[in-house]
Amino acid sequence: MNAYFRKMAGGGKSPKRTSLSNIFWSFIGAFTGIAGLHFSLFDKLLTTADINMIIGSFGASAVLVYAAIESPLAQPRNLIGGHILSALVGVFCYQLLPTQLWLAAALAVASAIAVMHLTKTLHPPGGATALIAVIGSPQLHDIGYLYALVPVGRGAVILLIVALIVNNIPKGRKYPAFWW
Repeated sequence: MNAYFRKMAGGGKSPKRTSLSNIFWSFIGAFTGIAGLHFSLFDKLLTTADINMIIGSFGASAVLVYAAIESPLAQPRNLIGGHILSALVGVFCYQLLPTQLWLAAALAVASAIAVMHLTKTLHPPGGATALIAVIGSPQLHDIGYLYALVPVGRGAVILLIVALIVNNIPKGRKYPAFWW
């Protein structure tokens, strides 16, 4: 039991603070990506509450694709695949268990993680994307699997385009590290 708790002590050192240049370009990327995403999501398919939840999920993606650009979790395959596959899983779980939201929600997040692992598309915000498919409004539920394309697929592509442009402006940054 002691060995178990010793694992929680850590032992490594905290990483160094990043450069002001990296902070600046992370800021520019996140600002531009989220602003573009916000304006692209306003259509009649979703409620404001749904849009706000989706923006939250993509806010977490923004941290990865604009600030942790070398992380495997931030690469295009993970960003696009993680969100779209998780959206599909979430819709499936909601449709399977529409009256048991607690069970559908837990199953959606756990299954999305498993699917992302199996497909090498692990992207942590995908868990939120799967959860939103379950806990979203009736309007979101009505669009069914279209949720994976609009707004999720469209949003992921917008963040990716901005990441490709902004992350490659300064000499010291290169994105992506890999595509597939």
